[in-house]
Amino acid sequence: MAGGTSTTAGKVTKKTAAKPTAAEPTLLSGGNPQIAKGYGDAPVQAYISAMPGWKSDIGRRLDALITHAVPGVSKAVKWNSPFYGMEGQGWFLGIHCFTNYVKVAFFKGSALNPLPPGASKQKEVRYLDIREDDPIDEAQIASWVEQASQFANGCERVEAE
Repeated sequence: MAGGTSTTAGKVTKKTAAKPTAAEPTLLSGGNPQIAKGYGDAPVQAYISAMPGWKSDIGRRLDALITHAVPGVSKAVKWNSPFYGMEGQGWFLGIHCFTNYVKVAFFKGSALNPLPPGASKQKEVRYLDIREDDPIDEAQIASWVEQASQFANGCERVEAE
């Protein structure tokens, strides 16, 4: 990563005891799908499809919002999380499943207005945690996504798919 630091790698997780069938991916701690690293829409859609229960619906809504707010957005799955970025610039957002919520990480979130509600140990990162019954302010999320895409420069460089 640029600058030698990672703002998105997250914690190392352990596999759950459940055995997946050949068609379904392993779910890691918190129900986060273990999807092979890959670039483009296909691995992101595989991740979203493998998100357990209500989280998959949230993933589909977020992906649609991001894709609509930033036409031509680049996508990838890295570190078992979908990433969204601008080709030739950098990643600006990541999604990750936890037991009780889906976390949206804005990598330069401290530059967004208004600030996303979740603080991070990393001063530039801000989070939005979405729980099962949370109302989703799609207009606010779209605004954050649009703003975040302008701050992609400075995050890990996104190469052509």
